[in-house]
Amino acid sequence: MSVSNNILYIKGDQSVEVTKRDVTLGDLVTMECSQQNVVSKLKTIKVMKIPEKGQHRFVVSILKIIELIHKEYPNLEVQSYGSPDIIVTYENQQQNNRLWQICKIAFVTLTTFLGSAFAIITFNNDSGVPEIFDNIYELIIGTTQKSFPILELGYSVGLVVGILVFFNHFGKKKISVDPTPIEVEMRLYENDIQTTVIAEYARKGQELDVGETNTTDNHRT
Repeated sequence: MSVSNNILYIKGDQSVEVTKRDVTLGDLVTMECSQQNVVSKLKTIKVMKIPEKGQHRFVVSILKIIELIHKEYPNLEVQSYGSPDIIVTYENQQQNNRLWQICKIAFVTLTTFLGSAFAIITFNNDSGVPEIFDNIYELIIGTTQKSFPILELGYSVGLVVGILVFFNHFGKKKISVDPTPIEVEMRLYENDIQTTVIAEYARKGQELDVGETNTTDNHRT
């Protein structure tokens, strides 16, 4: 069947996680073409095979993907709208230990909680917040606080509310649809990691690019 008058649109994310060792085009990019049989066939084309041992992260150039497409359909026009390089990470689902994951989450949560509490306590002590509240109370009321520390209570409630509003998150619910500051910072951190990984693989000649046959130990020089 002729495909010379058709255009194949492909889009690949900068980072892709796979759970099987045989990686195909369908695992790395999304494709759209007026002839769906072309897309169905291209999705099954093997790009690489993840080794059982050794590194489980690779970088694949979008040009390599276009090369594989042209080997199957030489006259097919391909237009890419995604990332020029795709980081492929293999995740072995059988090796995931749920108990270990829970322990790591609990450790990070406890460390974050204790660290935040310590930072707030030291800030209050360094700034002399209790003394400031006493002075404010005496200045407004005319007497010193003797029993119920209303200013401290308001400060504590306001601190909690301020943290919840700022981080836009409470449990599994968000206050608004906007991403939280932590999500923004994590996305920036992920982008920095992905950019560094791509640059490092390209510098070492470990990127799977045009003219390379697969697989795992083939490096450009």
